[in-house]
Amino acid sequence: MTALTTLRRTSTRAVAYWITTGLLAAELIVGGIWDILRIPLARDVVVDLGYPTYLMVILGTWKLLGGAAVLVPGYPVLKEWAYAGAFFVFSGAMVSHLTTGKDLQELGVLAVALALVVASWALRPPSRRVSGSTGRSVSGP
Repeated sequence: MTALTTLRRTSTRAVAYWITTGLLAAELIVGGIWDILRIPLARDVVVDLGYPTYLMVILGTWKLLGGAAVLVPGYPVLKEWAYAGAFFVFSGAMVSHLTTGKDLQELGVLAVALALVVASWALRPPSRRVSGSTGRSVSGP
């Protein structure tokens, strides 16, 4: 494999990472703001599923923090928690819709959001990964 081929693969991977991460962060941040503000569109879905609206403020706050965490440099352990939280939020929302049979049109958006979580996590560069049990990034302290 030539150096040029390696560079192209690295560049393509970096571009794919930043596209998926940017879209994921946008979804978390915008969704978090909508939840905190309890906009009618989001509130109606939550109420339809049988959840209390105060839960929106809690989840919205965590979404905002998770969106920021996946974007800022450093803090690989924090990023792992943010990815895990986003995975639980979106997969849990899918299960809520499936088990209640309500607002099933939301499943497509939730599936895309869940795919963004997995793709961003899988494509993250070494500097954004946790190394061993130390909790340090792979590329240094």
